[in-house]
Amino acid sequence: MAKKITGNKASDAMIERAAKEKITTVWDRFMAQCPQCGFGQLGLCCTVCNMGPCRIDPYGKGPQLGTCGADADIISSRNMVRSVAVGAASHADHARDLAHTLLLVGEGKARDYTIRNPEKLRRIAREYGIDVSAKDNIQVAKELGQEMLAEFGQQEGEPTFPKRAPKRQQDIWHKLNIFPRGVDREVTETLCRTHEGMDNDYQNLIRSAMKVSLADGWVGSMIATEVSDILFGAPYPIRSKVNLGVLKKDEVNILIHGHEPTLSDQIVSAAQDKEMVEFAKKFGAKGITVAGICCTANENLVRRGVPVAGNFLQQELAILTGAVEAMVVDIQCIMPGTAQVAKNFHTKVISTSSKARFMEVEHVEFKEEKAGEIAREIVKKAIENFPNRDKKRVEIPEESLDLVAGFTVENIFHHLGGRFRSSYRPLNDNIINGRIRGIAGVVGCDNPKNQSGASHTQMVKELIKHDVLVVQTGCSAIACARDGLLVPEAAAKYAGKGLQEVCAAVGIPPVLHSGACVDNSRVLIACCEILKEGGLGEGIDDLPVAGAAPEWMSEKAMAIGWYFVASGVLVVFGSPMRVLGSKNVTKHITEDIEKIVGGKWAFEDNPIKAAHIMIEHMDKKRAALKLKPVMYETEEKITV
Repeated sequence: MAKKITGNKASDAMIERAAKEKITTVWDRFMAQCPQCGFGQLGLCCTVCNMGPCRIDPYGKGPQLGTCGADADIISSRNMVRSVAVGAASHADHARDLAHTLLLVGEGKARDYTIRNPEKLRRIAREYGIDVSAKDNIQVAKELGQEMLAEFGQQEGEPTFPKRAPKRQQDIWHKLNIFPRGVDREVTETLCRTHEGMDNDYQNLIRSAMKVSLADGWVGSMIATEVSDILFGAPYPIRSKVNLGVLKKDEVNILIHGHEPTLSDQIVSAAQDKEMVEFAKKFGAKGITVAGICCTANENLVRRGVPVAGNFLQQELAILTGAVEAMVVDIQCIMPGTAQVAKNFHTKVISTSSKARFMEVEHVEFKEEKAGEIAREIVKKAIENFPNRDKKRVEIPEESLDLVAGFTVENIFHHLGGRFRSSYRPLNDNIINGRIRGIAGVVGCDNPKNQSGASHTQMVKELIKHDVLVVQTGCSAIACARDGLLVPEAAAKYAGKGLQEVCAAVGIPPVLHSGACVDNSRVLIACCEILKEGGLGEGIDDLPVAGAAPEWMSEKAMAIGWYFVASGVLVVFGSPMRVLGSKNVTKHITEDIEKIVGGKWAFEDNPIKAAHIMIEHMDKKRAALKLKPVMYETEEKITV
């Protein structure tokens, strides 16, 4: 295997070290799987019942029907819908845990947490119809937690947050009967539809994918974002560092990895406690460094400035530095291979969630009621492991870069309009006058089959070159931060002249980091605010916006993509969902569905071509709105 495969010096150095020491990483395992199953890639393998597994011959020379009679349309759409339901369930359960924590705070049972954002607590409570007058924050937290938890299990009616959507989108959802009820109701019904002998209409199955995804984006994920802001504080633009070089040779290094901020926030606090720092010094360390991996990194970055060691594909590589005392994991995106890599070093991998256990890994069960105590216990374990570090095997890459993160719907008002005239008007005006062509959400995981992060940076550079303001979340944001795109100076280096002028006037980067993958809900809310400001149409499907996940990996990405499509947005995936084995399903989701909900899918593995699919889409939306031409068009667009 070629050693320089990611384009990131720090990662490539650790991959080379792994090869020399014969330590298997995700890239080795990926190559061992190649060529990957063609039936699986096309969505033509069915394992729903024990009459199978069945497969459809994509060349038409072999079986065209499964044992039960299911064809390529049924099998591919059913497989896709199941994955969307799993992705929605994963985000929703994350949100449920946060709502439960809010309730425990309100009941006085989780005393290590405080309401760091009381203004938002009371604003969201009023949105839920709660009378907050003459009530303290603790009582309001209790009532809001109860109301939010009820929306997961409710069987009928409509949750609160989908009513934030523009009237046009709500009307479409009602007409199609895809307006979500309770979160759990939609996940259960969607999975029920995919059982053997159930829903065999591929278009109806696709509608169920949209319904359950809307329960994710407009209910579950939105609850997770809002509660995190209430409990841990609203993000604000903050400087920090990114890449493996944030680890320290002379300090205890603790990595927090996963997606939930409830424990990791407490670990950050425990590691900063003077008593803990003195305890670390007794074991020969100069201090304690807490750094993040994946979306737990983003949660603590945007609120507390915690440095980011890396994204999804760097989790094993961070351990390969030989300088990590403990990797503390919660839920989602934790590779089983990480624990195997840790066996080659002194690193303790510590699992904390009953929903994500690992063989041969130390487990410390997290309970909100004892959050601070558990956090201190874990930090002590890391400190006590410091003397076990083999200093001769420590190889920390030097690479680390500055980044600015923490841009949200609320604080962007002030950045655009000023402290005393907060408004989206300057953003709308600059889209209307052509300095900004449109807005792109570039999100998602990094994937060894899609350049391991490089697809994100190539796409984003191409977009901002053509005056597209980029908003990011998740591992995609980390990849672009490593490439120096998340600092204000990046505008002068990479952006088109119009976007440069806006960034210089406001003092923002051309690429805005908005949080973890669950925080894609912020992008939906931002679209609503743009429409409220006026001049850019009546629905999200009018806006010159597009989304992309050039290296998507998880089923959560499918749920995210579908709730954006169902909300009226073009979404481009770098590799296709597994539906290409069905011409009918592929045509329906990439063409026909735009006439139904306003959004659609596109698949393109070349990140430059994918960027231009988005740019051409924005130009069509601009033309439909009769906006002025883009102010500074620097070069001809490539043919897509």
